[in-house]
Amino acid sequence: MNKHSNENTILIMAISCVAAMGAFLFGFDTGVINGTVGGLRLAFNLTLVESSFNIASTLLGCAIGAFYSGRLADIYGRRFMLVISAIFFIVSAWGSGIADTSNVFIFYRMIGGLAVGAASILVPMYIVEVVPARYRGAYAALQQVAINVGLFFVFMSNYLLVHWAGTSINSFWLGYEAWRWMLWGELLPAFIFLVMLFFVPESPRYLVVREKNKQALQVLTKLYGQFFGEAKLMEISLSLSSDHKPRLSDLKNPTSRKVRRIVWIGMGIAAFQQLIGINVVFYYGAILWEVAGFSESNALLINVISAGLSVGACIFTILFVDKWGRRPFLLIGSVGITVCLLLLVFVFFQAVPDIYGVMDLGNYDTLALIAANAYVFFFNLSWGPVMWVILGEMFPNQIRGSGLAVTGFVHWIANFAITMSFPLLLSNIGLVGAYSIYSFFAFLSVVFVYRYLNETKGKELEEMSM
Repeated sequence: MNKHSNENTILIMAISCVAAMGAFLFGFDTGVINGTVGGLRLAFNLTLVESSFNIASTLLGCAIGAFYSGRLADIYGRRFMLVISAIFFIVSAWGSGIADTSNVFIFYRMIGGLAVGAASILVPMYIVEVVPARYRGAYAALQQVAINVGLFFVFMSNYLLVHWAGTSINSFWLGYEAWRWMLWGELLPAFIFLVMLFFVPESPRYLVVREKNKQALQVLTKLYGQFFGEAKLMEISLSLSSDHKPRLSDLKNPTSRKVRRIVWIGMGIAAFQQLIGINVVFYYGAILWEVAGFSESNALLINVISAGLSVGACIFTILFVDKWGRRPFLLIGSVGITVCLLLLVFVFFQAVPDIYGVMDLGNYDTLALIAANAYVFFFNLSWGPVMWVILGEMFPNQIRGSGLAVTGFVHWIANFAITMSFPLLLSNIGLVGAYSIYSFFAFLSVVFVYRYLNETKGKELEEMSM
């Protein structure tokens, strides 16, 4: 008899997809700002720096949400914290759309940031804790697929709203500007996510941590069958410290009192995913292409194309990440990203800006489009999905919540730094200087992965060492 024959594959797939809706909202919420930048600057009469902070303020909320959600998930449960994040998504979408001042907008966007930060940690944590090791990579990569589907939908809705309204600042339905409707578009999927969460079970590993073994066995039996459910319960119990529940101090080696090597590696992975500059495309894509000479409508259409390519890249990764492993994808991605960024540096170096600062790419406009979309493709083939897979599975059960809290915090602080600095880099050293910096970090990521990252393919979570 096949030892996996009692697995409830449909249930595992269904609850993973529900959890991944949090990642869909992650993508939608972070991408929606792309089309609202112009509307925000006019509506609130913002300077360049103020406009940057309106965009980047969400990421401060993300850092806080990521840091505390991991620890709170160890106390209150993965599902409970996902429910809280769904409520925050709803409050943020409504409030940021109705905001009449910059400060009110920032407040509601930071609430959305708390939700995004929490989802970025909780979704991979939940999925890797319910999915068998042999295809855990594919399921965990659902996180990035869902993020990109969210980005695709929000970029498409932003494009259509601008197409129908004329510009993002024009009045649309009920007399509200189009950019406000861009933000309110998140309400429907957020409500659906909230309702669906009440139909999924709690993570069995969390239940064991809280000494709710009877409930944990019920969940494990539904997922894997009675015999393998009992065996897995014993495995999880043995992997946890017998003298205390998980805590933040577990991240330090009890003998040397130094932060564990695995935590430093996780922090490096989390930082490099942002330092290669990908969110400049996600948050400032419309402005980037307008500076390069494209109209607002065409710039938003380029975003839609990029998001579509991203989904395709993630699906490829899902099909092969459990066969090829995590390190090969990251190495291929880092090399490809470095080459694409250097090509963009070359194109922008050749371009000549007019008196309004708009760049004429001349005969290199096609190369710029190909290189930029290839850059996004390589990211979503590698660092996009695989970072979440690795962070979700690399930490042992005892430190998973704390490890993800710290690495998630680092990820969002790096995101904030890149997002806040791009407009300043653009006005001081231009696209050439900005993309040269991202190219440098992309090259460093190749070295980092090759030298420090161990393969986690096929290992049970209980096999991960500190």
